[in-house]
Amino acid sequence: MAINTLSGRFLILTTLFVVLAEVLILLPGLANFREDYLLTRLERAQIASLALLTTDQMIEPELEQELLANAGVFNVVLRRDAVRQLVLSSPIPQQVAATYDLREPPEWLLVRDALALLVDSGNHVIRVIGDPVQKGGLVIEVTMETGPMRVQMMEYGLRLLALSAAVSVVTALLLFALVRRLMVVPIKRVVAHMAAYAEAPEDGRRIIAPTARIVELRVAEEALASMQRQLTAALKQKERLAQLGQAVAKISHDLRNILTTAQLFADRMEDSKDPAVQRAAPKLMNSIGRAVNLCETTLTFGRAEEPAPTLSRFMLAGLVAEVVEGEQPPADAAQIDFVIDVPPSLAIRADREQLYRVISNLVRNARQAIEATGIPGTIEIGAGEEPGGWWIRVQDTGPGLPLRARDHLFQPFSGGVKKGGTGLGLAISAELVRGHGGRLDLVRTDETGTEFKMHLPQELALDQVAH
Repeated sequence: MAINTLSGRFLILTTLFVVLAEVLILLPGLANFREDYLLTRLERAQIASLALLTTDQMIEPELEQELLANAGVFNVVLRRDAVRQLVLSSPIPQQVAATYDLREPPEWLLVRDALALLVDSGNHVIRVIGDPVQKGGLVIEVTMETGPMRVQMMEYGLRLLALSAAVSVVTALLLFALVRRLMVVPIKRVVAHMAAYAEAPEDGRRIIAPTARIVELRVAEEALASMQRQLTAALKQKERLAQLGQAVAKISHDLRNILTTAQLFADRMEDSKDPAVQRAAPKLMNSIGRAVNLCETTLTFGRAEEPAPTLSRFMLAGLVAEVVEGEQPPADAAQIDFVIDVPPSLAIRADREQLYRVISNLVRNARQAIEATGIPGTIEIGAGEEPGGWWIRVQDTGPGLPLRARDHLFQPFSGGVKKGGTGLGLAISAELVRGHGGRLDLVRTDETGTEFKMHLPQELALDQVAH
């Protein structure tokens, strides 16, 4: 098992926590054993001394040594009625090395003394002070050796260590297996689904089906499934767009030839003596010219590119008038009033043909929205100058954009407004405005109408011109 895996790192953490648990169990256990050992010696010494105090006679030295040996001490001092009395005594092999008071000692002090005894391998004589049991006096003192106590404490520590280690290891293994089953295995499943999906993201059968029972993992799987569905749909749409681009390229080639022929016949109409034909011929020539130019740039859009704008300075009012004239509704359609709020002297610097396409797309969408309601409406086109550029506004009194169109408004084949629409108009318009270094924004849309506003900078970046 590799250390840098989730299972390996969890195993390391589990091992560290097991060791920490062993320390937390072992240290208090050793301290309690040492305290109980000393208290037991005090209790035995007290029993031996009380048995001696019940008689007024002297005892034999052999019996006194036997009592002290059974108690495990060298001498016993008992204080009763404020009188300190040496009850039992025997020779001490060496000087007293330390004194320990067991009357309500703090826990940390007991742990410290236990560790000091465990580390020190020497056999020392110590004095122990404590409270007599059953109120058999005020204070009892004994002297004893530390060697036997250390041996028994080490034996107890080994038994405690083995038992706690067994319990900790079993607990750690169960915890490790449980966490691996509940977390690691589901995560590996998600990773496996991601790897399988990456091999063929167009295959909808490889989208993960959320099955995790843990809430967090279930949320992650649902988010992954949603992302995979969106990506698969986007890839399929890209594939359809590529196929559509090839078809449109062929159609645009044939259509351009047809329009070229129509343009030749329109040229001949300019020689007509009929005044009505002479007035209509230039407009027809302009319309056919724009259609031919649109066919030539269709393939470019299919490659997700638009030609760089060819900048020129022109009067915006004349361009807007051409758009309005070309977007006049038929006689049997709903009455639509066009309001042009463009200063006649406003001159802007932009690509005239591309700007015509943008304003025409916006006005056409507004006209179709109003015609769909069958109620008369108004389309207003306004413009003005702002610091560093110009603004152009197109607003209408139509029914507003549907919710599905607002989410993907400037995305091709996703933001169609009318039924059967492709959504290319707004996508192309936004791209053309970006090509000028500007932006196209949806200012508002509700039941009272829709308003779009574009911002064009006065200076076009050099890299955009090169594009």
